[in-house]
Amino acid sequence: MNALLISIIGIIAVSILVYMLLKKNDIKMTLMSLGLILMYVAVLMGQKLQLTVSTGAKWLDPFQALVDQFSTTLVGPGFVILILGGYSAYMNHIGANQVTVHALTKPIAKIKSVYILIPIVFLIGNLLSLVIPSASNLAIILLATLYPVLRSANMSRLSAAAVIATSATIIPTPLGSDNVAIATQLHLPVTDYVFRYHAMVSIPTLLVIAVVHYFWQKYQDKKHLENLSYEDELTMADATEKAAVTETIHRSVFGNFVYGLLPLLPIVLLLIVFFVNIVAHKNLNISVQVVSLISFVIAVLVELISKRKLQIVLKETSAFFNGMGNVMGIVVLLVSASVFVQGLTSIGIIDMIQNMMKNMSSSGVILPIIMVIFTTIIVLLSGSGMALLFAMIPLIVPLAKAAGIQPEALSVPMQLSGNLLRAVSPVAAVVLIVAGTTKLSPVSIVKRTSVPMIFGTIMMLVLSLMMF
Repeated sequence: MNALLISIIGIIAVSILVYMLLKKNDIKMTLMSLGLILMYVAVLMGQKLQLTVSTGAKWLDPFQALVDQFSTTLVGPGFVILILGGYSAYMNHIGANQVTVHALTKPIAKIKSVYILIPIVFLIGNLLSLVIPSASNLAIILLATLYPVLRSANMSRLSAAAVIATSATIIPTPLGSDNVAIATQLHLPVTDYVFRYHAMVSIPTLLVIAVVHYFWQKYQDKKHLENLSYEDELTMADATEKAAVTETIHRSVFGNFVYGLLPLLPIVLLLIVFFVNIVAHKNLNISVQVVSLISFVIAVLVELISKRKLQIVLKETSAFFNGMGNVMGIVVLLVSASVFVQGLTSIGIIDMIQNMMKNMSSSGVILPIIMVIFTTIIVLLSGSGMALLFAMIPLIVPLAKAAGIQPEALSVPMQLSGNLLRAVSPVAAVVLIVAGTTKLSPVSIVKRTSVPMIFGTIMMLVLSLMMF
């Protein structure tokens, strides 16, 4: 009877969470509220909550659990995410991101073959997501800078739209907030998780997706010929849409190289440390926080040398701290997810699931497949995979342990499927932005993105099952 009651409560809680996700309601408060309610249910059932210290009044202990989660997250993955958010904002403020985008996209204009452009643009777009991690923001920039180049080269609207909509997918980066959160949960340095696990699956998958993009867009273009030239498209557009206004800062070739390198500097430093540890058999333990702060100091010095105005440079560093505030929502999401999982744990449902999986044959193969299918359904319906992923991160280790598999065998497929399938949802923000700019329907864009992304999802799942 107790197991049945626990199951019913757990199903109701998860159903409410899924419903709120699909309705695009604020998932942070949903997770936090459900977690607190579940902990109060646990108190009514006579269960003890896991706390650093009890308040002395059991009816206040759920709020102590909430405080504990804030304390743990803010000094752990939350701090890393705040630092990265600040650095990214500062890079954007000083114009370094724009230099990097321009440097990577400029050579594309020299390529005349339309279909060779497709895999090249796809891979370059993914590289740019290292600098601009938001899929929506990256799409806006590529629509302004790259879309005119692609259309001028006679690429069809749908092919160009499909490539841009899939530009931010699964590039392995130790600066990604999802990678930071997962690595922390797995008690791994983020570089180890990214380069030893994530990259082993994501890089081959990206290369194959690029090839599938080439053949699928070429096939679709032959099947549905483009009747609208770029000149006619510009005629149809409003005056404000004909050209993107971008700020151009004139620097020397060396200056552009330095500024173009700054957004990638934390990754470069982390890669150097990673390979030094391997080649020289060292044990350097330099964190993402440290390299990000070192990179920030270097960036400030570069700005000082460039502008030679100390007061202005120091004043503009406020962009770093404002950027930290802008990503606080991600930190709160992590806290809320942990509170929700603690609520599920307190009523006993996690222990029950673990016991079920221990008695299930082939659970090591079945569990990753089930979680990818679940992720797929939610992402296609809601257009977002990140909210679900952050909600599930605290469950990765206990579920993997119960199934007798490495945690990476669960985290990598869930993480990659959420990022890949976002471009297959007609309600995803990135798809809607591309559709609105190109005057195409979201469904027509999804038809072009679906085959490469679904193929990539299947491939990465197979690779994950084989490797981990």
